[in-house]
Amino acid sequence: MTDVSVLPGSHPTRRDLTSEDARARVRRRYRSEARFRWYGIAALVVTTIFLVTLIADILIKGLPAFTQHSLSIDVPVTAEMADPEGNRSEQSLRSGDYTGLVRNAVKAELGVDGRVATGHISKILSTGAGDALRRAVVADPSLIGQTVKTTALLSDDADLYYKGVGTVIERADGAAAAKPSDVKGEITVTAPGAFAAEVASLRERAATTLKELEAQIALYDGSSDQAVRDRATPLKEQLPPLQAIAANAAAELPLDPHISSFLVAINGGIVKVSKLSGDVATGTALIPLKTADAAAAGTWQRVTYVTPEADRKVDDSKVAFLDRVQTDGNVSRGLNTLFFTSGDSREPEMAGIRGALVGSILTLAVTLALCLPIGVMAAIYLEEFASKNWFTDLIEININNLAAVPSIVFGLLGLAVFLNFFGLPRSAPVVGGLVLALLVLPTIIIASRAALRAVPPSIKEAALGVGASHQQAIFHHVLPLAMPGIMTGTIIGMAHALGETAPLLMIGMVAFIVDIPGGFTDSATALPVQIYLWSDLPEAAFKQKTAAAIIVLLMVLFVMNGLAIWLRKRFERRW
Repeated sequence: MTDVSVLPGSHPTRRDLTSEDARARVRRRYRSEARFRWYGIAALVVTTIFLVTLIADILIKGLPAFTQHSLSIDVPVTAEMADPEGNRSEQSLRSGDYTGLVRNAVKAELGVDGRVATGHISKILSTGAGDALRRAVVADPSLIGQTVKTTALLSDDADLYYKGVGTVIERADGAAAAKPSDVKGEITVTAPGAFAAEVASLRERAATTLKELEAQIALYDGSSDQAVRDRATPLKEQLPPLQAIAANAAAELPLDPHISSFLVAINGGIVKVSKLSGDVATGTALIPLKTADAAAAGTWQRVTYVTPEADRKVDDSKVAFLDRVQTDGNVSRGLNTLFFTSGDSREPEMAGIRGALVGSILTLAVTLALCLPIGVMAAIYLEEFASKNWFTDLIEININNLAAVPSIVFGLLGLAVFLNFFGLPRSAPVVGGLVLALLVLPTIIIASRAALRAVPPSIKEAALGVGASHQQAIFHHVLPLAMPGIMTGTIIGMAHALGETAPLLMIGMVAFIVDIPGGFTDSATALPVQIYLWSDLPEAAFKQKTAAAIIVLLMVLFVMNGLAIWLRKRFERRW
């Protein structure tokens, strides 16, 4: 069957709709449409996978930073350390060594002494460990001379250890009676046949580590680059002790920091083993024993720190201290309020985003105060009052071009004009707001003009028809109806400004700012810049805080964009 198509003034054209070729063409067209549909679905799936992976990665890295571990301990508050001037004045009480008081209390709790133990305890406590105690004593000086239960902030390494960035600890009860030779210092623990399994396991781990080390050395030695070959030198120094352990060259197995650490927990203390045989473990007491009496089978433990000491930041002494205070129930995990209430700090556990948040708020306030009225007025003039000629066309072209200019160019402009020419204060929110206002202004002008054009011309014509002037028609009738669209564009532009980093770097807002800014001319930083600063620091805790700050920034951006969508839906008019 055929179909006849006739156009005026033309000859009839026959179209084949039933032949096999026609049906084949239809099938190809359907297959092409189906492929295009699947291409679109595949693109959405790939995009979703990337987005979910990115967000999941940020959440996994950042969520632990919203919690923090602290140590609850009873601290004797002595007058010598809490009130160095002895007059109970606020100045004297604030200058007391409260971190030293906490450190002494931890030493007493663990039963350790000496300079080495003091150094290890100092590294598991934050430099702000005594801040809570200081606040309590300043508020109530009568606490001096009493024992006060306080909460001490732990260091970033200790906090990360409790969050799983450390080593797995394996424990096994002793299967035979064990007799320690002393309670502190160098100790020999004798337990017939009790350590045979550990000797075999350590020998196996040493053999595995030795093979990996030899393969790495061979890879370095085979390089033509001398710098790469030099990397093999320190690795070769690790071979002899591992070879001795793997071959069991000595009666006592010498332990090496490049394999798992082995310890004995007995009589309330912990002994780090340096030499091990099937019957005897010889080492140093990390935590002194309470007694040198023999311990029956099942009353002492064989402890293994699986990750080699050389491969972790928290050494065996610190792990032993941290494990003991956690076992005693003195460690708690709670919301990291310092992250929201403090400014930047060199100490990761004390660093927060409050200064950056306040700086961002002040900067955006300046940006909004400048770009909203100027952008709306410019849009009204260009759309409703300006003559359509080559000059206004040139202005419109330049506005569109400015919207696509890289943001760092505006930073260079701010550096040259606002700082070098006008001499405004560096790192100040007022300068950041001026630069971001220049960045956002083209976006607001374009969005405002689009919102004004979306208002039906009949609104303005009706106002003019009842005697309103042109200005009254625009400001009393068109502008109110266009305001939802203008506000939506403004919010999106402000969200764009909130996420900008490059222009703020150029005007000096990359400085290390500890104090919370109190005004538009104070030194400050912004949240994106704070993220940039933390991401460049080597400490692992700052990596978590970087991801946590990104989460906060994304939440603010989501709220701002959600508000823009809500305004559009709430005030949307159908003409």
